[in-house]
Amino acid sequence: MTELHIDHLTKRFGQTLAVDDLSFTVRPGVVTGFLGPNGAGKSTTMRALLGLITPTSGTATFEGRHYRELDEPARQVGSLLEADAFHPGRSGRAHLRILATSARLPRHRVDEVLELVGLSDAADRSAGGYSLGMRQRLGLAAALLGEPQVLILDEPANGLDPQGVRWLRDLLRHRAQHGATVLVSSHLLAEVALIAEQVVVIHEGRLLTHDRVDAITNAAEGATVLVRTPQGTELLAALTAAGAQISGNDDNGRLLVHALDAPAIGRIARLENIELHELTPQATSLEDAFLKMTS
Repeated sequence: MTELHIDHLTKRFGQTLAVDDLSFTVRPGVVTGFLGPNGAGKSTTMRALLGLITPTSGTATFEGRHYRELDEPARQVGSLLEADAFHPGRSGRAHLRILATSARLPRHRVDEVLELVGLSDAADRSAGGYSLGMRQRLGLAAALLGEPQVLILDEPANGLDPQGVRWLRDLLRHRAQHGATVLVSSHLLAEVALIAEQVVVIHEGRLLTHDRVDAITNAAEGATVLVRTPQGTELLAALTAAGAQISGNDDNGRLLVHALDAPAIGRIARLENIELHELTPQATSLEDAFLKMTS
């Protein structure tokens, strides 16, 4: 099992500071989402991990080893940064065979990964004629070719249809459950919330948070509780006096309560002898939490 270590990573491109003293660790056994607005430094960080750029300072390593120091990198690390990293005149099968030969991987792995990603029927067609989703599947096949224990993927669901997105989600969960280290960068925050247990959020090259998804959404300011009561007027007055903010008050006795959690609302209702028919916390979405953090 392999941990990824980003340790005080800084990268400048001329006068532009792309990554600024960034540190975090990605553990095996879970899918970790890597989030940030455009220009936050995600791609730069992943490229530093893969040895494609040299950091200005700090390190990006696999258990303390740089990518160039790995004995068999294709068997240890699989990556997808660009869906078009192939010669358009070659078939999908030919592209993967070249990669397998250069990495000294058995030839049968080509057919195995083509089957895994659903490209067997299109394997002998020119990859330049593939749709975006098919190009994405070819890139995923290349990443999986060496059966690596680490996956570093940038927007892997881009171009996939709903069936393909579900397949990818199941694949990455399966890999993580069997001990792989999976780092996934994506702007599809609803999908990240479904697939990832941990998320790293960066902004302007710096770390904002690294935590479990549920911890981030539960801690987000502006958490809301749906309350339903036949005594809406009385409850509204009691909660407002306690500092709550109320929205969504309707004739059916439903209130959306902000700035008080469900236990506090229940205590106030009990003290005021107010009957409650519903008391349901409304989870803050990862998207809402992300937008608040990066606004």
